[in-house]
Amino acid sequence: FCLENTDPRMRGQGIQLLSQVLLQCYSLLQEKEVLHLVLFYESRLQDHHLVIPSVLQGLRALSMCEVLSPGLAVSVLKAIFQEVHVQSLMQLDRHTVYSIITNFMSTREEELKGLGADFTFGFIQVMDGEKDPRNLLVAFQIVRDLIAKDYALGPFVEELFEVTSCYFPVDFTPPPNDPHGIQREDLILSLRAVLASTPQFAEFLLPLLIEKLDSELQSAKLDSLQTLTACCAIYGQKELQEFLPSLWSSLRREVFQTASEKIETECLAALHALSACLSRSVLSSDSEDLLDSFLSSILQDCRHHLCEPDMKLVWPSAKLLQAAAGASFRTYHRITRSVLPLLLEQYTKHTQSSQRRTILEMLLGFLELQQKWGHVEEDESTLLSLQAPVCSVVFSALTDPSVQLQLVGIKALTVLGSLQGFLSSSDLELVVDHLIRLALHEEDSQSSEAAMEAAGSLALTLPKIFSGRMVPRLEEELQSGRAGKGESYHNHRSLQQRCLQALAAVSTHTSIVRETVPVLLQHLQKVQKGTEARNTQDVVSVCHSLHRVALQCQQDAEGCWYFHQTVVPCLLAMAVQAAMQESTHTLLGKALLEEEVLAAMIPVISAATTHLSPELAAQSVSHVVPLFLDGEVSFLPQNSFPCSFQPFGDGECLEAQRRLVALLMAFVCSLPRDVAIPQQEWLLRELLALSCSCNCPFTATTAAKCFAGLVNKHPAGQQLDEILQLAVNRMEPGLAEGPHRMQALTLLLWVRPARDEWGRGAGGPSLAPTVLPAQVTKALVLRYHPLGSCLTDKLLGLLGDTELGPAAADGFSLLMAESPDVLHKGCHADMRIMFRQRFFTDNVPKLVQGFHGAGPDVKANYLKGLSHVLNHLPKPVLVTELPTLLSLLLEALSCSDRVVQLSTLSCLHPLLLEAPQIMSLHVDTLVTKFLNLTSSPTMAVRIAALRCAHALTSLPTTVLLPYKGRVIRALAKPLDDKKRLVRKEAVAARGEW
Repeated sequence: FCLENTDPRMRGQGIQLLSQVLLQCYSLLQEKEVLHLVLFYESRLQDHHLVIPSVLQGLRALSMCEVLSPGLAVSVLKAIFQEVHVQSLMQLDRHTVYSIITNFMSTREEELKGLGADFTFGFIQVMDGEKDPRNLLVAFQIVRDLIAKDYALGPFVEELFEVTSCYFPVDFTPPPNDPHGIQREDLILSLRAVLASTPQFAEFLLPLLIEKLDSELQSAKLDSLQTLTACCAIYGQKELQEFLPSLWSSLRREVFQTASEKIETECLAALHALSACLSRSVLSSDSEDLLDSFLSSILQDCRHHLCEPDMKLVWPSAKLLQAAAGASFRTYHRITRSVLPLLLEQYTKHTQSSQRRTILEMLLGFLELQQKWGHVEEDESTLLSLQAPVCSVVFSALTDPSVQLQLVGIKALTVLGSLQGFLSSSDLELVVDHLIRLALHEEDSQSSEAAMEAAGSLALTLPKIFSGRMVPRLEEELQSGRAGKGESYHNHRSLQQRCLQALAAVSTHTSIVRETVPVLLQHLQKVQKGTEARNTQDVVSVCHSLHRVALQCQQDAEGCWYFHQTVVPCLLAMAVQAAMQESTHTLLGKALLEEEVLAAMIPVISAATTHLSPELAAQSVSHVVPLFLDGEVSFLPQNSFPCSFQPFGDGECLEAQRRLVALLMAFVCSLPRDVAIPQQEWLLRELLALSCSCNCPFTATTAAKCFAGLVNKHPAGQQLDEILQLAVNRMEPGLAEGPHRMQALTLLLWVRPARDEWGRGAGGPSLAPTVLPAQVTKALVLRYHPLGSCLTDKLLGLLGDTELGPAAADGFSLLMAESPDVLHKGCHADMRIMFRQRFFTDNVPKLVQGFHGAGPDVKANYLKGLSHVLNHLPKPVLVTELPTLLSLLLEALSCSDRVVQLSTLSCLHPLLLEAPQIMSLHVDTLVTKFLNLTSSPTMAVRIAALRCAHALTSLPTTVLLPYKGRVIRALAKPLDDKKRLVRKEAVAARGEW
C-alpha cells in the first residue's frame, strides 16, 4: 500500500522500511530477488526528491550482496550518475552514494573498468562541490583507488585534478567537541596521497605548488613543500624538466630568507627529494642530463657563499648543497668534487678559530654524507684524492687552542675513522695518539670527554688498533704510581681519573673488554689496600668505570657473560675479604665497606646481571645465594679467608659482613623473573629478620629493599602469602613501640604486605624522612597485589602519628617515584601499567578526607603526602583532577614545611602552562603565595617560587594586567638576592612581567 501511495511522503516511508529490512538481511537474498529489487530501486531514482534518501539506503544494502548479477553494478551507478544530483542531498545521503561506489569498486572492479572513462566522469560529477570533511575522506580514498587500480581517466585527468586540488591547501578547523574526531592533518594527508598518486597530475600540480610557495601563509608553504617531496617519489625527469628552474628559485629563496626552522627543514627535504628523483632517471644517449644542469645551478648560486664564513648566507648555502649531495652517490660525487677543495682552501686561508670552526663544520657535514655510501672507492671518490689535505686540516684542528674547534675536529676524526679504507695504518695510529692526548692531558673537560666518546665509537669498528695501541698506553699511565717530580698530587689523581674513564669509554668491543676489565680490577685491588680517606673516592671511580663497561656490554651476549663471570666474583671476593679483615680489626681494605663504595658497586653488579640469559643467570645464582646463606666461598677467586662468612649471623663483630647484603640485593633483584632462586624462602626470612632488627640504617634499608625485590617477583600463592603474613607480624610490634620503629616503617613502605588489622602506632623515637619504611608496600603496589591496599591504609593511618607522620608522608614519594636500584623495569620488576594512576584514584580521596579530619599539628603530613603523589602523577591526569584539588594545593603553599612547599610548587608549575583557564580563577591567591615564597629562607623554594611567578605570564593577559605593577615591584627584591641562581630566575620572571 505504501509503495503505491500517491503521497510521496508515504511512498518514502514504505521504501525506508524496505531499505531498513534489506540492510539487516541483504546476505540472505537470492540472485533473482536481488535482480528484482535492483530494478525496482533504479526506477525509484526517478521518483520525488523526498523518496531518494531511502532509495539510496536500499541500493547501499544491495551493493553489498555477493549474488549481484553481472552488469547490475554498472546499471546502478549509471542510474545514480544520470538521475541523482548528489551535491543537493544531505551529508548522510551523499555519504551513502560514496559508500555504494566504494562497495562496487571493491567487489565489481572489472565491470566498472568496462565503463571506461565514463565511470571517472560520473564520479567527478558526484564529488564536485563536496564540502563535508567526513565525505571528503571517503571521496579522496575513491580517487586514490581510481588511480592505484588503473581505472581509465581518459580525457578527464585535468577535471579529476581540479575537483580534488580545489581543497589544496586544506583550511579546516574542527569544531570544539567534534564527535567525529576528524582533524585537519587527516584531510591534509588524504589529499596529499591523491595529489602525489600519479605523474599525470604533474603539469597541473607543480605550478600550483610553486604558486603556494610564493604565498605569505606559512601553513600553505609547509603543505606545498611536503606535497612536492611526496611527488618526487613517483615523478621522473619528464615531469620535472619544465619546472626545475622555478622550483629551485623558490626553494633557494625560502632557505635564504625564512626565519622558520620548519620551512627550512621542509625545503631541504624537498631539494633532497628532487635531486634523488633526477638521479633515478635512466638517461638515453640523446637526452639532456637534467641532474647535472640542476646541480650546476645549485653550485652557481651557493658555492661562492662558502668563502664568507662570517656572513649569514654561509650556512643556508652549505645546507642546500648538503641536502642535494645526500640524495645519491652521483649527486655527492658531483658536488663534493667542486666544494671540498674549496673548503680545504678556505680553511688554510682563514686563520681565526671561529672562521675555521665554521668551515670545518661544513666539511664535517659532507664527510658524514660519505658514510651513506660505505667503502671509499678509489676511482669514484673525490674524498680519497683529498686524503692528505683533509687529514691535515682535521689534525690541525685537534691541536688548536680553541676548544670549540677541537670539538668539531674530534667529530670529524670520528667520521674519518669510520670510513672504511680512507685512513692508512699510520694515520690510524696518529688518530689514536691524538685521542689519548686529548682524553688524558687536555685541560678542558669538554674536549677530554668528547675524545673518550670518539674512542669508544671508533673502537667498535677498529678494535685491533685500539686494543694494540690505546689500551696499553692507558694501562701504563694508570700504573705509573705516585705523582712525578714537579707534578701535584691533585693533577696526578686527575690523570688517573681520566685513565679510568678512558678505559671504560674505549671498552665497546668484546675483545677490548677482555683487556680493559682485568686492568680495572687490578687497579681496584691496588687502591682498596690503602688506608687513606682518598682511597674511598678512588674505589668509587673504578666502580663508575666498571659500571660504564657493564652497560656497554649488555647488548652483546658474549661480552655480557664475560664481564659478569669476571667482575662479580672479584667484587664479592674483595668485599668479603674486607669484611673479614674488619671483623679481625685489620685496617686494610676498609674503603670497600664504606656506604659510598658499596652504593657504587651496586649498579655494577646490577648492570652485569640484568641482561643475562636465564640459563647463565641460573648458573650464577647457584653460587651467589649459597655464599650469603651457607658461607660457600669456593667459587670466589683468592678464597682463603681468615674466618667464615656469615652475613646473617648474630654478633656485633659481623656488622661489616652484614653490610654486604647490599651486594646480594644488587644481584638477586636484577635477575630475570623466570630464574629460580635457591633456598628463596630461607633467604626471605633472613632478610626480613635483618631489616627489622639491624641497628645500621644502611644495612636495614638494603635488606628491606632486597626483601621487597624478591617479594615483587615471587609467584602468587600460599608461599607468598605466608611470607607476607610473617612480615606483617614482624612489623606490627615494631611500629607500635620500641627502638626499631624506623626499620619497621621502612619495611612497610617497600613491601606493603597484607593485614586487615593494625595496631595504632604509639611512642618511639622521632623519624627523619627515610627510604626505609616503604619497601614492602611498594613491592606490592607495583604488581597490583590484592593485599597492597591494606598496607597503604596503614601508611595513611600513620600520617596522624605525631612522630612517625613526617616519615610516613615522605614514604608516598618513595611509593610513586622511580626506584633507582630495585623495583624498576630495568631489573625485571613486576610493574603494571598506570600503577600511579590507580594509586592516585584509590588513595587521594582518603588523603583529602584525612586532611580535613586531622588535628592542626599533623595536617602538614597529609599535605606533604598529597603533594608527593601529585608530583609524580602524569600531567594529563593531574590536569583533569585539578579543579577538585587546587584549593588543597594552595593551602599547601602556606605550610611551613619546605619539602611540602617545594613539592607543591613543582606540581603547580606545569599546570600554569597546561591549564591556564582553570588557574586563572585563582590568580589572586597564586600571585600572593608565589610572591611571599620568593622571600623564603630556603634557596630552592625561592627559585621554584620565581619559576612559578614566571609561568604565571602564560595566563591570559587580561587576567594578569591588574597585578602587573605589584609583581614587578615585588620581584625587584630578589634581583639583589645573594645567590646567583635566584637572581637569574628573578631577572627572567621580572622581565617577562
